[in-house]
Amino acid sequence: MITVLRIGHRAGRDPRIATHCALVSRALGADRILYTGEHDSEMEESVRKIAANWGGKFTISHEKSWRRLISDFPGKTVHLTMYGMPLSKKISQIRKAKDVMVIVGGEKVPTAVYHISDYNIGIGNQPHSEVAALAIFLHEYSQGKELPGKFPGAKIRVIPCERGKRTSKE
Repeated sequence: MITVLRIGHRAGRDPRIATHCALVSRALGADRILYTGEHDSEMEESVRKIAANWGGKFTISHEKSWRRLISDFPGKTVHLTMYGMPLSKKISQIRKAKDVMVIVGGEKVPTAVYHISDYNIGIGNQPHSEVAALAIFLHEYSQGKELPGKFPGAKIRVIPCERGKRTSKE
């Protein structure tokens, strides 16, 4: 099971970033996203509608304590930070875990996250988007097997085409 934890959501400032973290998580193989910070029922509803229409069993929920979630997680915790160890040096170890929690920051990440996470992983060790880091990590973790994603129960599917946009409502 892959869980994504987004720390420090700010409802008025971060709705698109949080939604994009959820969409990337779902599309690239995560089972759920948890988030802390401000509760955002609009963002949750948007993600739930997408999951209902595009299929799969992806869930989203707001949690109060990131510290408890990380400390009590039964698998390995992976904090994505530009200051961490290179992904290429640690990904084979991380893949051995049955359950993985991928931690992405929103506002300033508390220093304690760096200390209680099993891994601090850098995607390129340069300033970048948490959405990009999450996408790269999930893709590398699954070795590309998440593409193309087929989701059970999908009401809408993309029909690949050279030009334009085509979908099929099932």
